[in-house]
Amino acid sequence: MGFNPLFKVLAVLLSFLDAAGGLGLLLLGMSVMTEGLRGWGGGALRRNLVRYTHSPLSGAVTGAVATALLQSSSATTVVAVGFVGAGVLSYSQALGIVFGANIGTTATGWLVALFGIKFQLGQVAFPLVLAGALLRMFAHRRWRSIGSSMAGFGLVFIGISVLQQGMQGLETVITPDVFPDNNWLGRFKLVLIGVAITVVTQSSSAGVAAAVVAVSTGSIELGQAAALVVGMDIGTTVTAALVTIGASAAARRTGYSHVIYNLMTGAGAFLLLAPYVYVFDHWATGFATGNAELALVGFHTLFNTVGVLMVLPFTERFAAGMVRLVPDKVQPLIQRLDSALLSEPGTALAALRATLTKIGVSCLRQIAGLLQPESVGAPTDSLREMENALKATRRYADKIRIPEESQELMTEQLNLMHMMDHVSRLVDRCDEAKRARATTEDKTLQQWGLRVAQGAGQLADALERGDVQPDTDAHELWQEIADNSETAREQILAQVATAWIDARMGSRQLKGVRWLRRVSYHLWRIPHHLEGGSSPDQGSPVATALSPPESAA
Repeated sequence: MGFNPLFKVLAVLLSFLDAAGGLGLLLLGMSVMTEGLRGWGGGALRRNLVRYTHSPLSGAVTGAVATALLQSSSATTVVAVGFVGAGVLSYSQALGIVFGANIGTTATGWLVALFGIKFQLGQVAFPLVLAGALLRMFAHRRWRSIGSSMAGFGLVFIGISVLQQGMQGLETVITPDVFPDNNWLGRFKLVLIGVAITVVTQSSSAGVAAAVVAVSTGSIELGQAAALVVGMDIGTTVTAALVTIGASAAARRTGYSHVIYNLMTGAGAFLLLAPYVYVFDHWATGFATGNAELALVGFHTLFNTVGVLMVLPFTERFAAGMVRLVPDKVQPLIQRLDSALLSEPGTALAALRATLTKIGVSCLRQIAGLLQPESVGAPTDSLREMENALKATRRYADKIRIPEESQELMTEQLNLMHMMDHVSRLVDRCDEAKRARATTEDKTLQQWGLRVAQGAGQLADALERGDVQPDTDAHELWQEIADNSETAREQILAQVATAWIDARMGSRQLKGVRWLRRVSYHLWRIPHHLEGGSSPDQGSPVATALSPPESAA
């Protein structure tokens, strides 16, 4: 009989270990599942966020759906920030996505309550984990991501099952009396505990899942669990605030918006908590009995949905206030290069594309100004600013890591590397003003120069509008200059030989021919690669003709 207390202590300890292990499996499953879903559906996420986001309201819907499918509000938010930086979405549209992501996070609670507790899918999840693990180990590209999703999905339900068993074993130790009282003050303390739990676990979804399991086993009352969930929602803002340190203005605005919005929603939820619990205790007692977990996730969804509906009409004002609070302070050319976007390669590439486009526009304006100084205003960015921006852009591009299974992103990255090379060479041409002006000293070169200036201006306008198309006129102009440059050189040398012009002028004009040939080549290739064109085959006549444009001194 004297061993009974010891056995009880051991039983409690084992139950505690089961609960801790279940929570660990739940966290691991969420992580693996999210990783797989992002690899599997990340491209579709980026495309559809832009496709279906036309206003803050539509942004909220797409943000909620995307987060529910990917099980990651951070992934949705990072993509939205990247699209703001790339100029694809307005800041107010991105705010709609961020607000909607809060609704999407509630899907985890429903997943746990319905399939983990009501339907007890823990046992049948083992084959799913095995199948997913085999795909992850032996499959290639897209199927590896699908395997990760399957394995993570199964681990979530196994974790829920183990956590539930552990909590049942602790029902004599962990009871509602262990937690702060189920009154206003006690619930406020529980909100703070919920914040702490999210800060420690770095996952509000896992915390909500644990609360759902706890309330289903009777270890905690509905009001207490609801207060914990409110705190967990607020706790996610701590991570968002920390991530903004040293980030771009767009990322900091989004992070601060998340903090302010969740604090307001949390305050409203805390006020809504008492009436909600009263309704279930007095008017829905039949449903509440045995369905406390559904009541909890219902509350989580309710206050997040109400919060979004209340803030959406004021999104434009909210966005304007955040822009005033966090103004842009970095060089305009590279303000879109946000290190926080590197976790989403597709979004990082969008930021890289937008940055190269902006540098290209500035460079093209300078090119046109060198050839037609009287018709082009002063360039907005100096040559030094463009050179520094390109250095920063190269460093950023080096940090982008594309998964080997993302063939589409790898192709996009290759095209952007080509574009960066052409923009870089154009910036070099901007530093050759004497060669550009030498084109005005010869009638043939002057005609070519005027056409190059016109092409540079048209391409800059198209880049700013975002409707760039492969330019056949630019190709024809380059082909004409490339085909006739040798004839032009012979004419210039003949003029030097007959003393029609002196050797110094002849040297300038020869350099002007090479300058025009190089610039016209880049005017053709930039839109070609920007619109996803591949490089010509090395054996083709075009490749043979264009191979030496930069090598000729």
